[in-house]
Amino acid sequence: MIKSGIDHDALVTMFSEASAKQGEALRKAVSEATLKALQGRELTLQNIRSVLKTVTQAASAGAAQNTSPSIDAEALLSTAIAGMDSALLQAVEANRKALQQFVDQGVGLQEERMQSALADLEKMEDVFISTVSKAAQSATAPLQGQWGPIIESMKLKGTDTGAQAASTVEQLMAQTQSALRDSRAIGARTAKALMDSYSALVSGVLIGMSQGLQQGGAASPPKNAPRKK
Repeated sequence: MIKSGIDHDALVTMFSEASAKQGEALRKAVSEATLKALQGRELTLQNIRSVLKTVTQAASAGAAQNTSPSIDAEALLSTAIAGMDSALLQAVEANRKALQQFVDQGVGLQEERMQSALADLEKMEDVFISTVSKAAQSATAPLQGQWGPIIESMKLKGTDTGAQAASTVEQLMAQTQSALRDSRAIGARTAKALMDSYSALVSGVLIGMSQGLQQGGAASPPKNAPRKK
């Protein structure tokens, strides 16, 4: 069954058959499946919610079916969170690269589409946490109890996605303000014309990033900002 560009049944099977020794392999599989699904659509918050919901529900269903005595269900679910967080980091980086192109061309903070794009970046962590929280409610009663501490930890400590998004927004805002001071900002009409292509561009950047990783082998992940305390 394909939901939101993800093979839901395949993910369920991975979680149901996972052993205690397969944590890192499972995290990578979740990250890759999430990233692939995000690449198949415009990178909007609505589409991100849809993908995260599907992954969360698949993880719940698979963990509920896992009968291995060595498996801790909470550890399985935490692995799912780590995989989604890793994929969203790539989404944040794709947004940064796309927005950087507009900033370099002189698009300023006064442009409504730029404001909207930065606001969406700032909401990325909230979308992540709220989507997982809501999707976890459909899990069986025992698993809802396992999800509880994980979600509370996300709220308390934050996520790598949230930290990276906050750092990215701060950096881009500083650059746009610098461009304005240096009189490098372009006109509103030109800025709007450029930003109209934003959603398509960021999706293309995300695809290109993954193709680069596949061709170049293992590459360094984006530099993360310090995690929230």
